[in-house]
Amino acid sequence: MKLSHTLTRTSAVFDDPNLVSSAGLVPVMALADAAGLRTLTDERLTVATDKGANAGLKVASIVGGMLAGADSIDDMAVLRHGGMNKVFASAYAPSTLGSFLRAFTFGHVRQLDAVAARFLLALAAQTRLLGPDAEQATAPSTGTTSSTTGGYAWVDVDDTIIEVHGHQKQ
Repeated sequence: MKLSHTLTRTSAVFDDPNLVSSAGLVPVMALADAAGLRTLTDERLTVATDKGANAGLKVASIVGGMLAGADSIDDMAVLRHGGMNKVFASAYAPSTLGSFLRAFTFGHVRQLDAVAARFLLALAAQTRLLGPDAEQATAPSTGTTSSTTGGYAWVDVDDTIIEVHGHQKQ
């Protein structure tokens, strides 16, 4: 079957004010809130001037935007499309988030790193994926419990993919 017309340009627009394009953000951002992302950020991140006001909400907006697929400041507008304002109480303009990030110094990045470390621990406590109860929380119910507790778990969340060389590598 062949089209009788040639398409010169196709465009899709998401402009219905009642639809939400990233509804999966609701449970993820609820988990982030329960783990204290905003509170930890407000306690640990001190960006001077008016650019640093409401740092917790701004960091949560940036995280939400990244989860929705934004990979630049302009893409943060995804949080303001359609019915997102009915799902989330406040979404900052991309220009506001850009001004916030441009006010960062190396020290602010270190503060945000401290927030990320504490947030990861809080997420682990919320989800029970790591730690002594992890096996019971994730294993199917068999009526038996494991006697294995403690130990370490290494989670690599870096997206860098590089070749690894060495004499003992396969």
